[in-house]
Amino acid sequence: MRRCRRIGSHRCTRAPPAAHSSGKARLGTVGAMTETDATTAPSRRRPARARATRLAAVLLAGGLALSGCSTTTADTAASSSTSSSTSSSTSTSITDAAATSTTDATTTAQTISGTAAAAEAFLATLSEEQREAVLYAYDDETKTTSWSNFPVTFVERAGLNLTDLTDEQRTAALAVLEALLSDEAYQTVTGIVGGDEYLAENSSSTEDSLGQYYIAFFGDPSDTDAFEVQFGGHHLGINATLDGASDAITFAPTHLGVQPAVYTDEDGDEVQPFDGIYTDAFAFFDSLTVEQQATLTSGDVSSCAPGDTCDFAVGTGLTGADLSEEQRQLLLELIANWAGMADEQSTATTFAEIEATLDDTVVAWSGETTYDMSSGDGISFSISGANVYVSFQAQDGSAGADVDGVTTSGWGHVHTVYRDPTNDYAGSATQRAASGAGGGAAPGGAARGAAPFGG
Repeated sequence: MRRCRRIGSHRCTRAPPAAHSSGKARLGTVGAMTETDATTAPSRRRPARARATRLAAVLLAGGLALSGCSTTTADTAASSSTSSSTSSSTSTSITDAAATSTTDATTTAQTISGTAAAAEAFLATLSEEQREAVLYAYDDETKTTSWSNFPVTFVERAGLNLTDLTDEQRTAALAVLEALLSDEAYQTVTGIVGGDEYLAENSSSTEDSLGQYYIAFFGDPSDTDAFEVQFGGHHLGINATLDGASDAITFAPTHLGVQPAVYTDEDGDEVQPFDGIYTDAFAFFDSLTVEQQATLTSGDVSSCAPGDTCDFAVGTGLTGADLSEEQRQLLLELIANWAGMADEQSTATTFAEIEATLDDTVVAWSGETTYDMSSGDGISFSISGANVYVSFQAQDGSAGADVDGVTTSGWGHVHTVYRDPTNDYAGSATQRAASGAGGGAAPGGAARGAAPFGG
């Protein structure tokens, strides 16, 4: 069952999803929203080591071993030898970091403390040369150009490539994500990573970057000073700034992407990484009246790709002031897929700012009006306000990653970006435009606004 987030001081309850098969998604599975005391919010985390090990297994089983990785057995042995003197004495630290995040991290302080501890444990497994490669100054301008929705062979990522790490180091690196993310966000990330691995093994793509992921820190991990965790590859670019001094976490800007729409993992289970986002998007769309839907779909869907210096033009569409209270909550639930990736308190803090200007926030939509991936070319939408910007863009091509019978275009090839016009990178860096041309269009025509997504 997909956990339903609490927004602000309330949370919603959602009916279990209906079973679905092949590429056809479910409809009408969102239950009624009910106000519940905040203290009854369910636990958001599983044991840290188990979850980090699970993602490590996904990476090891897929592209990290298959996708043109330059690491050889000899390289791995040398790396292991280099770090053995430190890693042998840090197993306790890694365990401690895992234990820290097994608690119900519902507060910002708990998430910051757990993530900082996990980061320090990871750093302790590295050689001096590796530490220098993964650590940057907090305000280094590299943080704005080292993440992208383009393959890593197009845009160089910062930090260490997980393919170059030992098994122990890789598991410790992924424990950082475990400490940072909610169960739901971690599941989405696992699904995205698994999709890249699936393409590396089964698609016609010759792109060497599939399965390659990088981790970097801007600023020294600490529960008192600000630092940023950057993690990603082609269809993933997490930029999480954690500041213990101000008790704040922001994920702006962050890129979440997916390809393919649905795949079968090595255990034979069907995985649909963006099912939650699609479900939330259509729950909002279906809650609207015919007149509201007409206004929504007549608006300008904007695009603001990673690296762009955006003007965040609001454009035309349906405004928050046009929505009922229930519709506003459904819109916030959709936004939470990007802005609410950590603990409940961090989400509530972020959403207090978003709600304050929600009346002037504009939502636009193009493409299909029914959640049915067996037909049509998918959807695109944008949410643009003073304190939030989300762009969801269906890519009208497979980028050469075709798999027979699997949806790798439209519904099944999506790039998204979340930004905060007032607080990207927690104000620690000035956005610089990255190089590279964009590509991809919204269903029914090119997205209007900033440069479109690509890759």
